Amino acid sequence: MDRPCGSFDENYKQDSAIIRTRTQWGWLIAFLILLATLPFITSAQILSTLNFIGITLIAVHGLNLLTGYAGQISLGQAAFVAVGGYTTALLNIHAGFSFWAALPVSALSAGIVGLIFGLPSLRLKGFYLAMATLAAQFIIPWCIVNIRPDITGGTSALIVPAPRLGGIVFNSQQSMFYIIMPMAVLVTIFVKNLVRTKVGRAFIAIRDNDIAAEIMGVNIFRYKMLAFFLCSLLAGIAGSLWVSWLRAVDADYFTLQESIWFLGMVVIGGMGSTAGAVMGVTSVRFMDLGVKTAANRLGELYPSAATGIFAGLGPFLFGFIILIFLIFEPHGLMHRWILLKNSYRLWPFSRY
Repeated sequence: MDRPCGSFDENYKQDSAIIRTRTQWGWLIAFLILLATLPFITSAQILSTLNFIGITLIAVHGLNLLTGYAGQISLGQAAFVAVGGYTTALLNIHAGFSFWAALPVSALSAGIVGLIFGLPSLRLKGFYLAMATLAAQFIIPWCIVNIRPDITGGTSALIVPAPRLGGIVFNSQQSMFYIIMPMAVLVTIFVKNLVRTKVGRAFIAIRDNDIAAEIMGVNIFRYKMLAFFLCSLLAGIAGSLWVSWLRAVDADYFTLQESIWFLGMVVIGGMGSTAGAVMGVTSVRFMDLGVKTAANRLGELYPSAATGIFAGLGPFLFGFIILIFLIFEPHGLMHRWILLKNSYRLWPFSRY
C-alpha cells in the first residue's frame, strides 16, 4: 500500500499494524471523541438514524464475512436477525433475563440456527445456495408467527423492556447510543482483525477457489460452517440491539426486503472490505433518510401522489443505485476511495 514519503516499517509489528502513522492515530482519536460527544450536539432524529446505522452495521459485517470474504451468498440475514431479536424479547419477558444476560444467548442461538441453514453450502453454490438461504427467510418468520403464538405474540408485537445497568435505564436515543455505538465499534475491530488471521485467509481461499483451497489443506466443511456461524452470530447481536432500541418486536420487521437491503449495502460498500461495509451502510441509510424526507416534502406539495409515486421512491432508488454499482463500480465505494487516495498520494506523478 502506498504511504506518505518518509513513512516506513522497522519491524514486523509495524508492518502488520492497521493504524500505521501518528496522523492516522490522531484522526482515529478525534473521531472517537466526536462519536462520544454526538448525543450532546445532535438532535434525537439524527441520533435515531445513527443508532439504526450502528445496528445495521453489525448485521452487515456478519453478511460481509459470509459473502464478501467466504463467498457464500445469503438471502436470509434478516431472518437470523429475527432469531436474535425474539430470543432477547422472550428471555426478557418470560424468563426475567436482563438485556446483558440475553445478549450473548441471543447471539449464540442465532449462530446455531445459522449453522443449520448453512449445511446446504457443502453441496450447493451460487444461485442454488441463494435459494437455500432464502428458505430461512420464509421458514423462521413462519415458525415465529405460527408455533406457540401465545409465547411469541404471533402477528402481534411484543413490548420489550428497556435495558438497565444498575440504576441507569437506557430508554432514550441518547442513552441507547452508548450501547449501540460501542458495540458497533467493537464488532468492526473484531471483524477487521479476524480477516487478517488464519481464519480470514481460509475464507478468502474458499471464495477464490474452493477446490484449490481444499487441495492446499483448507478444511472446507469447517470454515464454511464457521462463516455461517459468525454471520448469524453477529446478526443475533444486531437483532438483540434492534428490539431493545425499538422497545418492541414484530415479525414484520424482518422481511425479505430487509435481507435484500443488507446484501445491497455489502455490494455498494464493496464486498470483502470491512471499511466498505461501513461506507455501504452509512451511505444507504442516509440516502434512505434523505429520500423519505424529500418524499414527505413532495407529498405535502402534491397530496394526490403522496401514496403512489412518492411512497415507492425509496425502494426504486435503492434498486437503481445497486444496478449502477453492479455495472460501473462492481467493487463498491471502497475501491473508488482507494483509487482516489492513491491518486492524491502520488500527485503530481499519478498514473491514474
